[in-house]
Amino acid sequence: MAKPSENLSPHIHNRKALHDYHVLDKIECGIVLRGSEVKSIRHGQVSLGEGYARVEPNSMSLYLHDVDIAVYTNASGPNSHEPAQIRKLLAHRRQIVRLLETTHEKGTTLIPLAMYFVRGKVKVELGICTGKKAHDKRETIKTRESERELRRAMTRKTL
Repeated sequence: MAKPSENLSPHIHNRKALHDYHVLDKIECGIVLRGSEVKSIRHGQVSLGEGYARVEPNSMSLYLHDVDIAVYTNASGPNSHEPAQIRKLLAHRRQIVRLLETTHEKGTTLIPLAMYFVRGKVKVELGICTGKKAHDKRETIKTRESERELRRAMTRKTL
């Protein structure tokens, strides 16, 4: 029997985060999930838009807040999950200490940028981010539009 390729598993992006924040650094973390949550993620029913992560200094643990994983319709009774609950992220202690130090600076936060599968395990890509100002957002849109126009001009055939 053929092994399914990893390209079939969804790669969920947080496009809003790239618009609203400057990404300074990225880190990949595991996440503690129930079975029905994994099934929902496989179907791509995740909203990362309002999510953020926070380090609890007392327990030195990393938690993911406000990420909505839709309820899996075929799960029943005790196997189902709450859509918007706090989920624990798995990272090395030295990474958590570094994240705690960087988020104590004014204006930096941890934002989930993507959620994907690696060898059957769900991974979350966190970004250490600072907020963009309105003029930064406009500048980003201008550069994106100019690059798009340049690509269009390059692909046009001349007769």
